[in-house]
Amino acid sequence: MLLPKFDYHEPATLGEACQVMGDLGQKTKALAGGTDLIVNMKKKILSPACLVYLGRIKEMKKIDSSNGLFKIGAGLTAAEVAEMEEIKNNYSALSRGASCLGSPLIRNLATIAGNLVSARPAADFPPPLMAYGARVVLKSSSGERVVSLDDFFKGPGQTLIAPEEILTEIVLDKLRPFSGAGYIKLGTRQTLEISLVNVAAFVSLDGPDGVIKTARIVLGAVGPVPLRAPSGEKALIGEKPSEALLAKAGEAAAFDSKPIDDYRGSAEYRRAMVDVLTRRALNEAINAARSNLN
Repeated sequence: MLLPKFDYHEPATLGEACQVMGDLGQKTKALAGGTDLIVNMKKKILSPACLVYLGRIKEMKKIDSSNGLFKIGAGLTAAEVAEMEEIKNNYSALSRGASCLGSPLIRNLATIAGNLVSARPAADFPPPLMAYGARVVLKSSSGERVVSLDDFFKGPGQTLIAPEEILTEIVLDKLRPFSGAGYIKLGTRQTLEISLVNVAAFVSLDGPDGVIKTARIVLGAVGPVPLRAPSGEKALIGEKPSEALLAKAGEAAAFDSKPIDDYRGSAEYRRAMVDVLTRRALNEAINAARSNLN
């Protein structure tokens, strides 16, 4: 399959990229790793008049851990996110999600921004990032705005990013003591697999053996967008972790899910797996929280 004809820009700075995007508007698409965009162009699903390549912009490949925040450049690849010691040590669920994305070849190309902007319901980055309470920075030639990732996705392949905006950065709060997260993905193969279900969970405790103060459960591949599970979260708050509590939260999260039948699995099966994976992700999160003394 051949690509359609298009103009090509390769800006060296973020300011230059924003200017080009602003000038061309809906006629252009930002290009990072291209693992989704180029495929969709070959399939004639998308046919932008211009591509703006972001791979040369160094400021989109930085991390910054100052002022109580952890900022991740949106141009980092999944492989880079998976391998960074600072992410492994502090945001293990995010590292796990990055390492689950596609094959090694795909991980070396696919960027964190591309995985978010493509808005696939089964994508690996959104659940762990939402579990950590992530925000995204959207920049244009007229300024920038910060949006909670909870509000970013509007439907399959749809986000609230404007045509002239570039997703430049992901912002996380630094973890407090006795807080942690887990991420579990279910697929029929170990690599190159689209999730049948994926679940991320975050908890903060009031001490190593204390009650749960904060909880977030995020479900992927069981709705048109990554979903928070409010019933599951509510079941956890103020309670001390136990197998019975995790079972209650898993059942509640399954109730919150909105799966459909397709060729990869039935809605009934997916809902049952939400229950199982939520328990496992919560168990990971609780163990991570108990060992987090920072």
